[in-house]
Amino acid sequence: MSKNKNELATSENQSTMIQKYIDSPKKLQALYRRTLWIVVISQIFGGAGLAAGITVGALLAQDMLGTDSFAGVPIALLTLGSAGAAFIVGRLSQRFGRRLGLATGFLAGGLGAIGVVIAAISDNIFLLFASLLVYGAGSATNLQARYAGTDLANSKQRGTAISIAMVSTTFGAFAGPNLVGVMGKFATSIGVPALAGPFILGSAAYLTAGLVLLILLKPDPLIISKAIIKLQEESTSKSLDTNSNMAIANQRGVFLGATVMVITQIVMVAIMTMTPVHMMHHGHHINDIGMVIGFHIASMYLPSLLTGYLVDKFGRVVMTIASGATLMAAGIVSAVAPGDSLVVLIIALSLLGLGWNLGMISSTALIVDSTLPLTRAKTQGTVDVLVALAGAAGGGLSGMVAAHTSYATLSLAGGFLSLLLIPVVIWSMNEKSSGKIARMN
Repeated sequence: MSKNKNELATSENQSTMIQKYIDSPKKLQALYRRTLWIVVISQIFGGAGLAAGITVGALLAQDMLGTDSFAGVPIALLTLGSAGAAFIVGRLSQRFGRRLGLATGFLAGGLGAIGVVIAAISDNIFLLFASLLVYGAGSATNLQARYAGTDLANSKQRGTAISIAMVSTTFGAFAGPNLVGVMGKFATSIGVPALAGPFILGSAAYLTAGLVLLILLKPDPLIISKAIIKLQEESTSKSLDTNSNMAIANQRGVFLGATVMVITQIVMVAIMTMTPVHMMHHGHHINDIGMVIGFHIASMYLPSLLTGYLVDKFGRVVMTIASGATLMAAGIVSAVAPGDSLVVLIIALSLLGLGWNLGMISSTALIVDSTLPLTRAKTQGTVDVLVALAGAAGGGLSGMVAAHTSYATLSLAGGFLSLLLIPVVIWSMNEKSSGKIARMN
């Protein structure tokens, strides 16, 4: 009886708190801004955790296996693990809120990074692969956290909200690769292989990001957003035809956004994965590799504020076309870049990151436009599963393609694949002109 009374009191307190935000748009906007700040803090640490594995994952596998052919396996496993994590985090967020879902994902990623360090110490390749799967949870969560900032945003704030969440990742993501040398020296000083050093940083970063969300993300933005939508539905009568047409339009919007995400992810991961190995073959020092990947990751996230503004102002379709063109340019520059030219490789990987940024923000805005809070987290998690699987395919095949052909061939293939975004956009524009897609711009 006492337990039931406590549960009833908790439910009543929660209802009172939610009603406070429903009754006051000013308080709701204040909560929206506070949520963004918390997401920003978590993303700074999450970015550092993400960058660690990307920078040296392929090199660690190459060192342990003694061959280049499977150098893409770590990124493939990391992204495959992120696929499963994206599904789980999406379902947890849908049921329990962003706070629990995102915190669980980051904490799991931190534990996976610890497993990678232990695998490197024990020279256990099977433990390495298993740990990379778990480590992928941090990558999936880092990507899904961008949605948390949009839960309380209106339609004119979504691109900007996504961009704020993503640009904050830059600080940690840029610092991570440039600390490769420092963390390598620290690792060797405590008896750990140098290439495992960045994963020590990754573990601390992911665990900190998870704790920030677990402690500070209260009240939960998705729970508040779902409550507001439920109240609006109860007070507004809508015809079945209107709801049916909206559902069809929303499905098409989700499909379009998912397609753009998948293509940009495949191209970006494939070229990025083999760049460190390509550079190592041409005599570049690990610090040079860290610098190139640092510029790449900075280009993935740093332009986000401008990209978000452009997406809100000029529309999702325009920025998708820009993404395809930029990725194509990245593939060409990577293919023709002299192997010993650090500057040209920085330009190529920066273009690759920028193209991904344009595609990711425009497609994320499309998916947010096409979902409602009552099912949003679950749908977003499902889409991110497809994105992670695409990344796994790109990372896994990249090593084989580069080993049996060349890095230049891989880069050109990725560039031409990005041109598929153009027919996708043409299709979407035709659907829009016939009135079948709801709100694309």
